[in-house]
Amino acid sequence: MLRYAVIMAGGSGERFWPASRRARPKQLLRLTDPDLSMIEEAIERIAPLIPRAQILIATSELLAQPIADALPGLPRENILAEPEKRNTAACLALAAAHLQHRHGHDAEIVMAVLTADHQIGAPDRFRATVAGALDFAATEDALVTIGVVPTRPETGYGYIEVAPSPTGDGPPEAGRPIRVLRFREKPSEPIAREYAKSGHHFWNSGMFFWRVSSLLRGLEQHMPNLATGEHAMVDALAGRGTRSLRDVFLALEDVSVDIGLMERAGNVWVVPADFPWDDVGAWDALERTRTPDELHNVVVGDAVLVDVKDSIVFNEPGADQLAVAVIGLDGVVVATTRDGILVCPKDRAQDVRRAVAELRRRGHERFT
Repeated sequence: MLRYAVIMAGGSGERFWPASRRARPKQLLRLTDPDLSMIEEAIERIAPLIPRAQILIATSELLAQPIADALPGLPRENILAEPEKRNTAACLALAAAHLQHRHGHDAEIVMAVLTADHQIGAPDRFRATVAGALDFAATEDALVTIGVVPTRPETGYGYIEVAPSPTGDGPPEAGRPIRVLRFREKPSEPIAREYAKSGHHFWNSGMFFWRVSSLLRGLEQHMPNLATGEHAMVDALAGRGTRSLRDVFLALEDVSVDIGLMERAGNVWVVPADFPWDDVGAWDALERTRTPDELHNVVVGDAVLVDVKDSIVFNEPGADQLAVAVIGLDGVVVATTRDGILVCPKDRAQDVRRAVAELRRRGHERFT
């Protein structure tokens, strides 16, 4: 059975402004590794398990060329450009259409859906978990995801609920697929605390594993218009039919695969993660993904800190190009580029996108 990885990399990473921009979003930045961009990290993690010739990057038309330039070792035809932003369900239907166009409707293909904005430790254990999920998906008509055992009461993540252990003897065994009871939306802090200590809730990692045939059966049952669109995209790629790929794609629903499919299907399974994981969603994630100094500051790009603690300072140009000094502050984010400066409390890092929206409202698109 053919194995493919689809790495979703179409986001704009607004919460990492000013470093992340529409034409150079966070997946192209070295945020968690000083030597590799996040998309390079994602490829390096999975390449020992799935060869580069079978790794697809799903992104936007705007980012297709910058990603191609950043990944010269990846075949250009493996970069799939979405004609318009249509969320993850349409993105994965497009990937499935490309695979069916390449290998035919009857080809047995199992797909790993990964992302370009996670930090994942213990890569050998990650690949072992992925291999187990792919093996299960290859033999069962199942939609499989990876769940991460919570290490804190996180309100910024969705959760996956499974049945409690009948013996109450702790969390489920890592690597063993468990049937999902339901998905839970991002909770309030009191509910997040309950989930974190329950032993039967996982963080939703946003990674999925399925046979292409199982995905399409799920779409036919729960998102029939998207299933019809997928078939039409295969025809468009093959030069059949009357509509272009763009026209078909623009008519697709704008909904996430979690809401449109995973939350509705009855054949959903979760594999507990056996590796460290973090969703690198905003500047405050750097305190978990980079090594702090003795005052719990994370400094990237060299900066002068005087009486500062529990803060994140990101100087993209570096000290040779831009001198940055922070004095007498606790719990802040200071991020600088050649044409942008961000200063905010660390606990307001999720609100950076509000500043980006305001810049656009004022007509300053070139800075976003």
